Amino acid sequence: MFEKTAAVFLYAISPVHMGAGQAIDIIDNPIQRERHTRHPSFAGSGIKGAVRHSYEALGGQKKDIDRLLGPDSSSAELHAGAISFGDAQLVALPIRSLKGGYVYATCPQALARAQRLLNLGGSATNWPALNVGEGSSLLANPALLSGDKLHLEAFEYTAKASEPLAAIAADLATKALPDTAAYAFFRDKLKTDLIVLSDTDFGYFAEHATLVEPHVRINAETGTADDGGLFYTENLPPESLLIAPLMASQTRTGKAENHLPAEAVFSQIKTLIDARLLQIGGDATTGRGLVIAKVEG
Repeated sequence: MFEKTAAVFLYAISPVHMGAGQAIDIIDNPIQRERHTRHPSFAGSGIKGAVRHSYEALGGQKKDIDRLLGPDSSSAELHAGAISFGDAQLVALPIRSLKGGYVYATCPQALARAQRLLNLGGSATNWPALNVGEGSSLLANPALLSGDKLHLEAFEYTAKASEPLAAIAADLATKALPDTAAYAFFRDKLKTDLIVLSDTDFGYFAEHATLVEPHVRINAETGTADDGGLFYTENLPPESLLIAPLMASQTRTGKAENHLPAEAVFSQIKTLIDARLLQIGGDATTGRGLVIAKVEG
């Protein structure tokens, strides 16, 4: 039974390829998506595996890996880990904008789910409900408008300023990004350039506004492209924001000398990953999968 729950934000600073493992469309290597929303997601097992892989590089001690995260399946002393990461859900997606370069787009559904995880993790969050119809949008920054229209990619939306959204954006920016000079620009932009679309309109961008890159398989002997070696890989774009539940229990090794209460377990993992850079997903050698973690709770 998990005794301590928090939320962890994951902010992409490079393209991220958390692979789905199967292709059902023209994209050969698609990213993971939720079945019911089609929003991009990160499997909790992938997040936990990334933390385990980087544990010592992040400053943790090797002796703590098994008792906190659980031993390898081949271990002779199997026991459950004391830390669990849930699947990460999409909060905001960067969308190209006519004004301001790009905006952070979200929707009422994504905000409500993020608020639910924050509250479950003990971070008191009372964001007001926002209503927006299809073809319309809410924003906090009038400078993004052309007249009374907001232009995203090739689409035009009727837009109006929203004071409740401005309050949500300020709170989200404070919670989701580290309070350091390196992220000051992005905290400020998230505060001003968060926009809300309807669940339907946001769903379109969540499925069609990702990065899709062509790759060519090279023949090792000839140094030229193999016949039929063209394939397409999907990535979540940088500046995407997701949130996942983080849960901790007391250690369950069965050994008194290894025992840690849930509060101590949570403190160790928070110290290890909070405001730290993680690499998750595939294509690490090409600079993919870099995310900054921010623990809230």
